[in-house]
Amino acid sequence: MPNETETGKLKIKEIIEKEVFVTKDKERIVDQNGVDNSWLFDFRRVFLRADILDTVSELFWEKIKNEYPFQIGGVEVASIPLITSFVLKTKEKGKISNGFFIRKSRKKSGLLKMIEGEISNEKIILVDDILNTGKSFIRQVEVIEALGKKVSAVFVVLRFRDLQYYEYFNERGIKIISLFEINDFKDTLKIENLIKYEERQTPMPFETEWYFKSENPDYFKVIPKSLPAIDNEKIYFGGDNGTFWALNQSNGNIAWKYKILFGDKTKKVFSSPIVDNNTVYFGANDGNFYALDSENGKRKWVFMEADWVASSPCISKSLNSIFVGLEFGLWGKQGCLVALDLNTGKKKWEFSMSQISYSSPAYSTESNIVVCGNNNYSVYGLDAKTGKLVWEFKTDGEVKESFAFDEKRGLVVFGSFDSYVYILEAKTGKLVHKTKTNEAIYSTPLVHDDFVYVASLDKNLYCIDLKNGAIVWSFATNGRIFSSPEIINDKIYIGSNDGRLYELDKKTGENTALFQATERITNKVVYSKKTDRIFLTTFANEIYCLKKNL
Repeated sequence: MPNETETGKLKIKEIIEKEVFVTKDKERIVDQNGVDNSWLFDFRRVFLRADILDTVSELFWEKIKNEYPFQIGGVEVASIPLITSFVLKTKEKGKISNGFFIRKSRKKSGLLKMIEGEISNEKIILVDDILNTGKSFIRQVEVIEALGKKVSAVFVVLRFRDLQYYEYFNERGIKIISLFEINDFKDTLKIENLIKYEERQTPMPFETEWYFKSENPDYFKVIPKSLPAIDNEKIYFGGDNGTFWALNQSNGNIAWKYKILFGDKTKKVFSSPIVDNNTVYFGANDGNFYALDSENGKRKWVFMEADWVASSPCISKSLNSIFVGLEFGLWGKQGCLVALDLNTGKKKWEFSMSQISYSSPAYSTESNIVVCGNNNYSVYGLDAKTGKLVWEFKTDGEVKESFAFDEKRGLVVFGSFDSYVYILEAKTGKLVHKTKTNEAIYSTPLVHDDFVYVASLDKNLYCIDLKNGAIVWSFATNGRIFSSPEIINDKIYIGSNDGRLYELDKKTGENTALFQATERITNKVVYSKKTDRIFLTTFANEIYCLKKNL
């Protein structure tokens, strides 16, 4: 006669085979890229049934009771009924255990929490329905470790792969406990563990050398924020709390900080700085554009004509000019582009636009043209010396980010909220190619060799052939992408709202390395050739200094 535990396992196994396992002949199954799949395990359809939860909880207790005392956590959604049931089961056994869950992304209202419930000091066991590649658990581990806590084990109903596949957990001494593996269903469902389809996990070779977080980040604004600029010694960036920071690159210590003139909770620094000739330039939402001494943070000059400056500047050394978009609360003139003298901040020229100029200008030395977008769906090409309009190109959506030039071919490339990537002649604004993505584009393209790399809010990074506008490859992440791509040591780097920084092969789009942050990544990375360090920022005003271990 089978004992109670064996009977419970047989019951759950039968439920999995009859109700949880879904095949394409019964229901359509679509992955995150819109591609049809053959099968999946849908535990959510049974995890709200009391008898099944009670049986799984009893099996959990038998597997895990020797680990007590412990607390139980997981990520929304499937883990929530499991956590609740497991906490109640431990009480039924005369024990008390704490429970909590981690949100997939930080809540943007109320208390703005990432974690619901309190994490206590007992060992942590993370739970979920399945364990496939482990990416969901990896993020949870990183969130918990950022709080100074450690994960002891992960418990799942079903494990997809052989234990040796999970290098990340094995290296950290995190136990993997499962009721079943796919091989347990080899005879009934005709499927096997997936290890043969993917030989190893994506490497995670990045080490955090130091970490900094600005106070009072705005968790409501999930957009590209102030991208750091670096010189030989320091890293500069703006915060949501109206503070502009200069940190020492070597250790993340504060070198100096500057509070914007009219800084309060609504006056943020979204503008990305630029450093030139011992001066750091940036705009702020107090309506001012600043030039500070990069050595000590003392103000050299300030331009005060706007109501908001979220645009990021670009420089023409030959013209001794800096260009930036301005925003106004005026009817009929909500935006403009200005050219300012680098040394004095004196305005050289101004080009008015009907709507907000959140877009950041870009300057072409070959064409002597400065290009800027506007919320009125237009892109403007202006004579960089005079500010005279050279051309205007109309899209079908707002243009909020910046532009990339292909100086060799005389092209300018950008994305629009109409979901298209546009390739124009830089001197004339004539359309050369346009390529459709599946959602709006809120990032700046990267031109490298014969290709342009551009991210879309459809969660994909695209590699596009500049010669014909054809998509060469695309790479799907698990979150919307506001971040812009960067190339470092011949690899493409892109961050995503899933909190992951991906390193990709530039020719194939293959994912060659990975770093998991705790918050959404909405800016591109910054790289120091001098120190071989990568600086990664998140929308929560965090900076990671990363070293890649070879």
